[in-house]
Amino acid sequence: MSENKFSGPEALARCVPMSRLQSVLSGKWKILILWYVAFYKVQRFGQLLRRLDGVTQSTLTKQLRELEADGFLRRQVYPEVPPRVEYTLTELGGGFMPVLEAMLRWSEANLCPPGYVSPYKEGLDLRGPEDGAV
Repeated sequence: MSENKFSGPEALARCVPMSRLQSVLSGKWKILILWYVAFYKVQRFGQLLRRLDGVTQSTLTKQLRELEADGFLRRQVYPEVPPRVEYTLTELGGGFMPVLEAMLRWSEANLCPPGYVSPYKEGLDLRGPEDGAV
């Protein structure tokens, strides 16, 4: 698990499952990174950089590395010139997708303006690898 203020003994003593989850997801962009990798199945670094308006290259690199170290993302490097790097969900990351989908639905119902139409309603398939998707 990535080391941060949510992974110390004091935080873990409060509620181990939620503290560990917060440790993994701490970082402004991690939920969106996981969402885009899940939705598009495969994402390259440049694609994520464009989708995450306002993220810096160094921050994206750091958060991708942390998600990989925590077992949520798989990084595949292709020996080409220039090198091509693709990110996909691992089985653990795919298993987290029902949580992300529930967060999306809750946010649509409670945080979005009236009349908001989600572009993700049709064709949304965020099932994990064990379900045959992702």
